[in-house]
Amino acid sequence: MNGIGLTPDMLKAASDSVYDTLDAIDSALVGRGTDRLADIVELANLSSMLGNMLRAGIAQSSAGMYLSNGPHKHPDLLHRDNPDQNIEIKVALEDNQPKGHLAKPGIHLTCHYVLCDHSGSFSPGKEQRGNVVRVWMLRIGRLVESDFNISNTEGDSGKTAVVNAQGMAKLEPVFFDPVCCPLPMTSRAKKSKAIFEAMGLPYSPKE
Repeated sequence: MNGIGLTPDMLKAASDSVYDTLDAIDSALVGRGTDRLADIVELANLSSMLGNMLRAGIAQSSAGMYLSNGPHKHPDLLHRDNPDQNIEIKVALEDNQPKGHLAKPGIHLTCHYVLCDHSGSFSPGKEQRGNVVRVWMLRIGRLVESDFNISNTEGDSGKTAVVNAQGMAKLEPVFFDPVCCPLPMTSRAKKSKAIFEAMGLPYSPKE
């Protein structure tokens, strides 16, 4: 997305910093004879932690262009010079649609991840989930309130704002790892093909 200034190298460095942090935590846990972080915390909490780590990684890799706004503060990243370029980060497992408690118009960076096995290999399906986090896609774009579906069911813990199909279409892929892509790779998989094409990669369906 033009005008934001986050380069692919910055995003890769931020993702690598997330892996470094997770590897350090997992090494400490395994060294004490306990499970890895992904085995201990609930998926919702894991996603939240990844968002915090990615926020810190981008702040560090952007050479001062973005500043971390701290946990539980909106937006996640503050632009050094232009508040209109502030960024909210949303994290989702596999191909789930990103969500938050409220619809927050502005620039959004979405991070989609999968859980690989201990060797880093990914196999699709809930039953095949491992405990090693790998980011498979980052998307960025500017969203407005109508790009969210808002639920406010009585008795619920609070509002939930899910990025809808209209909003997802506005989010441009800026990082993509085809090896860890959880989407079906078939001739009818329009979403998969669109992502490959957006990243300038050849699409080779399995059927």
